[in-house]
Amino acid sequence: MWYHKPAINEELLQSLPNLKVVASSGVGIDHLDLKLLSSYGVKVANTPFIVSTDTADLGMALLLASSRRLVEGHEMAVSPDTEYFPADWLGVQVSGATLGIVGMGAIGYKVAERAKAFEMKILYHNRNQRKKEEESAVGAVYCKKIDDLLQQSDFVLLAVNLTPQTHKLIGKRELELMKPTATLINISRGLVVDQDALVEALQNKVIKAAALDVTYPEPLPRDHPLLKLKNVIITPHIGSATKKTRWVMMEEMAESIEAGLAGLPIPREVL
Repeated sequence: MWYHKPAINEELLQSLPNLKVVASSGVGIDHLDLKLLSSYGVKVANTPFIVSTDTADLGMALLLASSRRLVEGHEMAVSPDTEYFPADWLGVQVSGATLGIVGMGAIGYKVAERAKAFEMKILYHNRNQRKKEEESAVGAVYCKKIDDLLQQSDFVLLAVNLTPQTHKLIGKRELELMKPTATLINISRGLVVDQDALVEALQNKVIKAAALDVTYPEPLPRDHPLLKLKNVIITPHIGSATKKTRWVMMEEMAESIEAGLAGLPIPREVL
């Protein structure tokens, strides 16, 4: 499967009686009905580890681009109407700012490693607290309650899997807890955020800005209000989109398929 296609439903499974394994690209499995697949005796594999480095890089890229207003700055620099650069056109300093990471798995932890190099203060919220030595290595402080993280962070970065528990995890209430000077960065799944609430928060300056690699749907309708806001950066779900990573993803998917066909243990099997 690539970009969630083909759709794996009962009709398809009934038409493929010899199907043994489904290999899905990336880490997310929210598009798969694991119980349905298991009922047909089909095993599932994904590529969860190879994507973490590139996705963490993109998370930091979005943070930096948003804080320093790179997209707006580029447009100003190349516009035929620009006659001078205004002296009061300012961004937000990253060094010393507080980054709140929601979801401290492989991707979230690698974001923390990068943020430490930018001398950021790091908070994180996760289902389980990391080991003390892992926290110390990046200078991260655990927030048991997400509310505490939201209230203190200058940048809130989402790196959670999409599950029933994280569906619209960030809504109107959560956005209102954030600082009016804060930026929301989403590198997980679009449905982790209540998009209507986000539009309202950005329009009414409840938060300062958003930088999104994911939306719902993808792409957004061309008349969607998010596309009209200057305080939003949107990229086309490119967290893992480098040549090297995509090549390894393909290799890992092929490896899982070969193992499944041979009746061997499947690397990176989703259980």
